[in-house]
Amino acid sequence: MTAVASAAVSSRVADLVSRMTLEEKLAQITGFWEDEKGDVVAPLQGEVSVTGGLEEATAHGIGHFTRIYGTTPLDADARAATLWERQRALVEGTRLGIPAIVHEEILTGLSAWKAATYPGPLTWGAAFDPELVARMGALIGRDCRALGVHQGLAPVVDVVRDPRWGRVEECIAEDPYLVGELGTSYVEGVQSEGVHATLKHFVGYSASRSGRNFGPVSMGPRELRDIMMVPFEMAVIDGGVKSVMHAYTEIDGMPTAADPTLLEGVLRDEWGFDGVVVADYFGVAFLHLLHGIAEDLSEAAALALTAGIDVELPTGDAYLAPLAAAVRSGRVPEALVDRAVGRILAQKEQLGLLDERFNGPSPTGVELDGPEHREVARLLAERGIVLLSNDGTLPLGEDGCPSIAVIGPNADRYQAMFGCYSFANHVLDKRPGTELGLEVPTVLEALRSEMGGATYARGCEVQGDDRSGFDEAVAAAREASVAVMVMGDQAGLFGRGTSGEGCDTDSLELPGVQRELIEAVLETGTPVVLVLVTGRPYAVGWALERCAAVVQAFFPGEEGARAIAGVLSGRVNPSGRLPVSIPRSTGAQPFTYIHPRLGADSDVTNLSSVVPMTFGEGLSYTTFAYEGLEVADAATDGAISLAVTVRNTGQRQGDEVVQVYARQRRASVTRPLAQLVGFARVPLEAGASVRVEFDIPAARLAFTGRDLVRSVEPGDVELWVGTPRIRHAEGVVSLVGERVAATRESRRRTLSRVR
Repeated sequence: MTAVASAAVSSRVADLVSRMTLEEKLAQITGFWEDEKGDVVAPLQGEVSVTGGLEEATAHGIGHFTRIYGTTPLDADARAATLWERQRALVEGTRLGIPAIVHEEILTGLSAWKAATYPGPLTWGAAFDPELVARMGALIGRDCRALGVHQGLAPVVDVVRDPRWGRVEECIAEDPYLVGELGTSYVEGVQSEGVHATLKHFVGYSASRSGRNFGPVSMGPRELRDIMMVPFEMAVIDGGVKSVMHAYTEIDGMPTAADPTLLEGVLRDEWGFDGVVVADYFGVAFLHLLHGIAEDLSEAAALALTAGIDVELPTGDAYLAPLAAAVRSGRVPEALVDRAVGRILAQKEQLGLLDERFNGPSPTGVELDGPEHREVARLLAERGIVLLSNDGTLPLGEDGCPSIAVIGPNADRYQAMFGCYSFANHVLDKRPGTELGLEVPTVLEALRSEMGGATYARGCEVQGDDRSGFDEAVAAAREASVAVMVMGDQAGLFGRGTSGEGCDTDSLELPGVQRELIEAVLETGTPVVLVLVTGRPYAVGWALERCAAVVQAFFPGEEGARAIAGVLSGRVNPSGRLPVSIPRSTGAQPFTYIHPRLGADSDVTNLSSVVPMTFGEGLSYTTFAYEGLEVADAATDGAISLAVTVRNTGQRQGDEVVQVYARQRRASVTRPLAQLVGFARVPLEAGASVRVEFDIPAARLAFTGRDLVRSVEPGDVELWVGTPRIRHAEGVVSLVGERVAATRESRRRTLSRVR
């Protein structure tokens, strides 16, 4: 037999591989996608896919069934029946009888008609709540498993670098540690239900030039290691993730899909990843069609397989006939095919698929949007709304119920609650008139339910330059005691929206004529409460100064409108903190709070880098105080202890997000002025206090040195609780000992305790 190059492969899998023909092997490392023509939900889908009929595609078996539920609005019971039939056909009608892995998009819930749609990942970041994210992941995993879905294509753990990029809405935050904590929690939740999560997109995808999707990446090895790789490393080492998807990125001219130093060297040799690397849709073919480093699909397949891409998705454009030709000609060793086949069969063995016969009936009546789904969606939406500014106008229900004019293009659209990978905006946007199948109130409906009657005027659309509704909106504002203006984005794909995959922007002003409408209403003198429902942060420093209050919601999901209404009325005390900084301007991009001294203001330039609000900031309807900070020196291979008392000094209950930041004063290479090293969400009644303790691994401060080895260096470290630029309490510790390379064991997660 040909050698199977994976120590994790069992004797059963090795025996299977030894008995397979080349055609059977290639079938196992490809997918089949029965997509409907015209429903473009992947880049260049219509130009690339060569999907044939089901019988032909599965004659020798198949590795994956692609998006059985997530491509068209069909009843889950009917789709499950179809899926079970197809799996039985594989078991009974192919020589080896191996079922397929079924994968789906699960970024904001299982992508299926009438399934619960949770808040987008930026809301997870704003909530700073790993336990709740894990609970959401477990619910999504449970739904997947019930319907025969084995692998979910999430979470996205790309670190936000440029808000102009359309896929910012799919990301969690601009801080790699927060992304890593929440992404790992999501992985643990999904995989606790026996479903495999898939990290996206390895690596550097979010750092594309000019914020353009598929743009090349110019990034040095330190930034790649110390920022972009951190969340992936955490999810692999701490979360035990079972699948990783490569990025479309090319870094310094090298496409990641053809880079074995990343897909084999870093992932497997350094981090110990023993799962399966899958291609982003058509990513193997793109080595020929877009990157231009392969002469044809045969060479593209050879490059990708050698680099470590085990499975081509969504179909077998390159890994079927083109790869077969390369193997038979001797250009590609069959041992490389065996390596990939061994990995996917090991995955199927872990999932129980090698013993699954699909003899029983298909599932029916699976509850996809029940009370528990709704509770988690509500809690995450409420905890992820960020109060950016408030002159005392909010909460509206504090001194009786004012007369409210609700204005704006997102005030009465349920689609505004969802991101581009929601079923509503991913699939149903191309099927106008199709029932959503979920109970999703709009902000207008939720406010009327929360606070009684309110007048309404749309004013303008999300996009376009139609100002014909301005007069009606201005008149409504004049007659009200407060104007609630609900503005922002429409998520979509490839230019069909203002946010989402392929919906990049070269302006960080609100889309269309929205700013003009806000300014027209401000001229009435009626206090304006601006509610932003967006997939990215916009340059709204002017609004923070001129509006009575500004509330930020990042595509808050099916319970999002009720959460917004609760914050406005005061029923919900806002506790979200910004997962991304509010931009200064479009021209000031890319920006991140994690920058060295040269990234700060100085006298050598006339341009300021100071943003209106930075990562980690956000207001509450109560106040908090910090006291009694204690820190202790630590060894470079040990952990830093920090403790602080947090007191609610206001008049009502609220959650405080305790954030710990660090700055190493001297190092062999430049270090950021602030980096998050720990956090804890703490609920406190009015007047109550708690002691919060953190054990922060010194390896949290590891960085790539001059020798390109990621290590912890001795020296003094400033520690504080607060935000990147506000220090509520602070101290200094010394890391003592020798420079120590960061190991898998030392890169453990920060622990926090509340006493």
